[in-house]
Amino acid sequence: MTPADFEYPDEAGYPDGVGTLTEDQVVLIGEVSDDHSPTITFFVTDNEPSSTYEAISGDTVIGGLTYEVAGGNRRVLVAAAVYPEFRGQGVATELIRRVLDDIRRRGDTITVRCPIVRTFIDRNPEYGDLVDPALPGLRAR
Repeated sequence: MTPADFEYPDEAGYPDGVGTLTEDQVVLIGEVSDDHSPTITFFVTDNEPSSTYEAISGDTVIGGLTYEVAGGNRRVLVAAAVYPEFRGQGVATELIRRVLDDIRRRGDTITVRCPIVRTFIDRNPEYGDLVDPALPGLRAR
């Protein structure tokens, strides 16, 4: 899947107004894999006040996935990010996996606004049932 394979809703809100991906998004999409073993040890915590799942290694935040709570049982996954010095180590893939596992445990659904999360779900269809059918967000073409 390439960055050109995404369909963006008009309300996507990308800075250029036409739904193109940032360089960072392109890099992280390229890193999303179905490999289950990151090369760096980290844990994920839900920082509810900032609406961000944070990936933390030691005492350092190495990445995150921002979200919005929409209603009582749906989360809008907005943007995944990994600091450049921690990229290429499986952090993005494992962060998204752990976030989706947490959302599943909560019994919530998701709306996908983040193309990196959309790529992950497309490559890991076992998470597709989490996507809210009425409000799915981004869709692969």
